[in-house]
Amino acid sequence: MPFERYSGKFYRLLHPRPTLVILTSCGGRLDAAPFSWNTPVSEDPPIIAVSMSRSSFTRECLRTNPEATLNVIPPEMADVAYRLGAASGRDRDKVGELGLELEPSELIGVPGLAGAAAIYESIAEGSVEVGQMDLVLFRALVVRSRAGAAGESGFLLEVTNLALHGAGDEFFRVDPRSLRASPTPT
Repeated sequence: MPFERYSGKFYRLLHPRPTLVILTSCGGRLDAAPFSWNTPVSEDPPIIAVSMSRSSFTRECLRTNPEATLNVIPPEMADVAYRLGAASGRDRDKVGELGLELEPSELIGVPGLAGAAAIYESIAEGSVEVGQMDLVLFRALVVRSRAGAAGESGFLLEVTNLALHGAGDEFFRVDPRSLRASPTPT
């Protein structure tokens, strides 16, 4: 089958992507916002990179307090993620307005989301400017998953699932069936 030029936004062919809701503390209150441009970039030390607009309220908060929780959300929280992304926390209390239930952190002052599939307690340790975005580097201090929802290889998708962001208000689930690559013939 031949290829054709893709006319949509270049990054859409890299979606759907896991959705993180990042909680920060800024000016004495909590803020929450969704981010799907995220990836692990180092195992030792454990670093997760998240791309965010340099002018976003979340980025502003991280400049004053580098503590944050990176919350991996299940599909049941897709509506919450979309609502969090539709408004800035600069002028409103999104956490309070949406009645988000919080989970205390072990090592940092910013809580996690009680409904998350996993919570990374993190510190923003630096960033790299990339176009209009900052690639923020978070060191994971503590990683917690919902009890019984993960094993050594990651999430047990028959127990919990992940909200993958497509575009706009479109989210997907991960297919719980695993595929195994065939070994190379010798």
